[in-house]
Amino acid sequence: MELTLYSRKWCSWCIDAKDYLKEKGYRFQEIDVGKDRQAYEDMKKLSAQTYVPTFVAGDKVLANFDTNQLEKFLAEHQISPQKTSS
Repeated sequence: MELTLYSRKWCSWCIDAKDYLKEKGYRFQEIDVGKDRQAYEDMKKLSAQTYVPTFVAGDKVLANFDTNQLEKFLAEHQISPQKTSS
């Protein structure tokens, strides 16, 4: 299942979330809602809120989370770390 992260460049929580995912070896698609207004509108429709970071996996959404909630979300939706080639 593909993991999508809606974020903003200046958002410290977004930076932390990206660092966490990269450190653990997760692959994800990042969408900067600060640069893409349509993506921002899409994120609002998906999550019914305006906060970043917001994760989407299939039809499941995780917003306003901590690391424990993120780990649970990833495990529940069978999203596993993958080795990435540099």
